[in-house]
Amino acid sequence: MNDSSWGAPQTGPGYWGPADQDRAPAGPAYGQGPSYDQGRAPAGPAYERHAVEETRPMPIVPDMPDVPTGGGDDQDDRGAARLSGPLFRDEATPQAERPAPPSQTPQEPMTGAAPQPQPEPQPQPQKKSAGRDLGAAIGVGVGLGAVIIASLFIVKAVFVGVIAVAVVVGLWELTSRLDERKGIKAPLVPLAVGGAAMVVAGYVRGPEGAWVAMALTALAVLVWRMTEPPEGYLKDVTAGVFAAFYVPFLATFVAMMLTADDGAWRVLTFLILTVVSDTGAYAIGWRFGKHKLAPRISPGKTREGLFGAVLFAMVAGVLCMQFLIDDGTWWQGLVIGACVAASATLGDLGESMIKRDLGIKDMGTLLPGHGGIMDRLDSLLPTAPVVWLLLVLFVGSA
Repeated sequence: MNDSSWGAPQTGPGYWGPADQDRAPAGPAYGQGPSYDQGRAPAGPAYERHAVEETRPMPIVPDMPDVPTGGGDDQDDRGAARLSGPLFRDEATPQAERPAPPSQTPQEPMTGAAPQPQPEPQPQPQKKSAGRDLGAAIGVGVGLGAVIIASLFIVKAVFVGVIAVAVVVGLWELTSRLDERKGIKAPLVPLAVGGAAMVVAGYVRGPEGAWVAMALTALAVLVWRMTEPPEGYLKDVTAGVFAAFYVPFLATFVAMMLTADDGAWRVLTFLILTVVSDTGAYAIGWRFGKHKLAPRISPGKTREGLFGAVLFAMVAGVLCMQFLIDDGTWWQGLVIGACVAASATLGDLGESMIKRDLGIKDMGTLLPGHGGIMDRLDSLLPTAPVVWLLLVLFVGSA
């Protein structure tokens, strides 16, 4: 800052700067030679009035605390103090010479040895778990298989009764979960009566009987629900019609397989292919599964498991069509096996979608190690019409 811009030098306790550095001291040593006042303008009233108007005192800057401002020398050289602020930046000091802010000041090297970082504990490898009680699951599966085989090859009518009982229990599980989790009250009585009648009608009258029984069951659901208040009528009857189609109508195709001359072997082929498909998917997926098949629906299913299901079902299909089905050939077994693997997987995913929407893991607890009846019918129900149709196309319905 240039002093001439402020007029004559100022003195006083509030002024910082070289106020007296350019003023020559008075005394005898200056008595000789040119007069000290020769270079000044002549004194007079006009000049003095002009000096008063042009000369203003510099503002008094109060003492500020020693706070680092990044200005460099203004903290050490009080004799040449500089004003700071938005209008008085010290532009003469290079940025490189200014001290760095506290956050950017390099730290002094530590004396002594630096502490060695402690290694993070590695998680112990966990052994893969099957996710269920395999002993109970195998025991229940063997027991159900014995009942099915015995009823299937001894008296066909008994096996039809087994199908009807499974349908009624499955309907009870489904409607109970809908009521508990969603408040949907699908009428169980017309569903149970109509579902059992549907299975019997399919066995006795074939596809025509199954369709007629399905229509009458849907009508019974609509009428039965009218005896209650109208609130929630639409969602209740919609859920009832869905349950009638999903459980008993699809199960009717198993009863219709039984009507053929080799009906018992057809049903056995259907059961073997479905169980083998599930077993192959479970075994290969548990051992080699890495890539999720549908993580948003069923996180446990993998693409490797689907490959195992297709492979196992096709091998089982070749054997069943070659040795169990009259007039069957090996290539038909390949087709049926691949279709069974696809339908069983889709049926399992569809059941998983329902359970995820309801916020439950299993439909019931009736079968230890398996869950409920519906947890075992999830892959069987959509597979039944597929196998029935392919067998009719390949070897006929007789």
